[in-house]
Amino acid sequence: MERFSNAFELPRDVWLAIAIKVATTSIEDLCRFHMTCCVARDVGDEDTVLRMVAIPPPHDMNWLWIRDPIRRRFFERCIEIGHPELLFREALRELYIRHNHAVGWKMLQNAARNGFDAAKYALSMELLIRRDKSDAKKEGLEQFRTLEAGNLLPACYSSCFAVLTISWPDEVQMPKKGEEHTVCDSTRCLTRGHMGLLYDYRRRAAERDSIHGVGGADHIRCIRCHADYEVERFVDIARV
Repeated sequence: MERFSNAFELPRDVWLAIAIKVATTSIEDLCRFHMTCCVARDVGDEDTVLRMVAIPPPHDMNWLWIRDPIRRRFFERCIEIGHPELLFREALRELYIRHNHAVGWKMLQNAARNGFDAAKYALSMELLIRRDKSDAKKEGLEQFRTLEAGNLLPACYSSCFAVLTISWPDEVQMPKKGEEHTVCDSTRCLTRGHMGLLYDYRRRAAERDSIHGVGGADHIRCIRCHADYEVERFVDIARV
């Protein structure tokens, strides 16, 4: 390409912008971009580009990691430089499969700080589950409120579901939520008294593989009760 084009004379920031655009399309397109010229190869290897590369769905990633050492090394490097989606996926595995809470918690926080919505969702669920820390509950509710306002909860739950349900049966161990542990503790809340019926309805629908087991929270007006419902769904992911 260098012999037949002046493209390699473009400023580096232009090359970087092109590489990012390509990387956010697919890994395959980034690999093709690498092969065009030495400048593209160097720019396409930068941390800024790899941190934004589009990642395959979890069910595809599972095989890529195990069977192809080159691809596995590529994804491992992306994790090392802080790719938000890969950090999020590994954080869930560390927390709920490998039971390495300290490492998983740190990775989840990093992914949330990098703006990955599903990581913010999982982080809010973890904070809301903590029984004796009112500050943690307050922070978790603020995160949850932001996601709920952006109508991001269904997509975030689906991201967690996709990561955790490709494991072997009984491999995933979700945190336990005590019967008396609730986000909403208001004695004047008109919604709280009906939450038990909603939980029963969702569980029965899930047992029958009904699509109604996935929804059910749209009409919950109390944000704290809505958070309680979402926590209940989250800790039941492995049973679905």
